[in-house]
Amino acid sequence: MKRNIFLLSVILFLSSCGVKYKSVPYFQDLPPLENVQEEIQNSAILKIQKDDILGITVSSLNPEASAIFNMGNTSSLQGTTSGNINPTLTANGFMVDKNGSIQLPLIGSVKVEGLTTTAARELIQNKLKTYLKEPVISLRLINFKVSVLGDVARPGVYPVQNERVSLAEALSMAGDLSITAVRNNVLLIRENDGKRQYIRIDMQKRELFNSPYYYLQNNDVLYIQPGNAKYASVDSSYRNVSIILSALSVIALIISRF
Repeated sequence: MKRNIFLLSVILFLSSCGVKYKSVPYFQDLPPLENVQEEIQNSAILKIQKDDILGITVSSLNPEASAIFNMGNTSSLQGTTSGNINPTLTANGFMVDKNGSIQLPLIGSVKVEGLTTTAARELIQNKLKTYLKEPVISLRLINFKVSVLGDVARPGVYPVQNERVSLAEALSMAGDLSITAVRNNVLLIRENDGKRQYIRIDMQKRELFNSPYYYLQNNDVLYIQPGNAKYASVDSSYRNVSIILSALSVIALIISRF
């Protein structure tokens, strides 16, 4: 009898403090034994914003004439005095200023905010035809990054090498959510056009794949809320309350039997 009571108290304690399995899997409303196919309708197109840094490389039939436009490269800045550096030129590229423009040699101000990198490349290439013969432009966003913090394996700031990263990919880079993380309340913090958005995302629903927030933007922040089990593992008072409740449950069960 005493052994049964002890085992029952252990089970009640573990059930009160542990993580319920039903809260762990992602995308729970997908059919478990069926293949599903759907059209992708929320594919995001990256657009240039203020404070973005653009890496621009110019080539043409005259390499010497093209060299002046490649000052955004780190190697081109070596030995340059601070008084001669363009104020919107960083060590790695051209920064989009508060007016949404970059300053290019000879060309001057070029408005790029709101453009895709493809449209910005074509715009600059057309402007360079005045100075270069058959110019070819390479343009990419070089400060694309997302931040992941909270209950994940490796919180941190993660650079993105291409122009697209999904929420699932960002969480994978951070080592995935911990087993104790709250999966149905992931917080996405996004700043755009002078506004800050706070978006709640449920990782347990398949509708995430069609969400306009599934593909992340530059400087997005993901916060993963820890669950009660995480708190219980580090807070003794919470554990003590769980033990007391479990003991009371056992006592109530014993009294009910007699």
